[in-house]
Amino acid sequence: MTALHDLKAHLSANPAVQSEYDALEEEFALLTSLIQARTRAGLTQEALAQRMGTTQSVIARLESGRGKPSTRTLERYARATGTKLRITLEAAE
Repeated sequence: MTALHDLKAHLSANPAVQSEYDALEEEFALLTSLIQARTRAGLTQEALAQRMGTTQSVIARLESGRGKPSTRTLERYARATGTKLRITLEAAE
């Protein structure tokens, strides 16, 4: 059986695959930030859902990237985790 890191290294050697992976960097960064904010707040998905007035499955979908959250949802998530939402626009490279 191939180890995950070996598979990733093999696939990353393909420029097309690496390009697609790089294109998802911003999305991965957002998901990581969401999970880190919840963890720092010491909340489970269930506890966070209660604070936001939603369900644990909604939080799981949000943190997995299976949807595109609205700014309003991100603001509610930030408030519930005791963090501040900051959205910036930067010049394209």
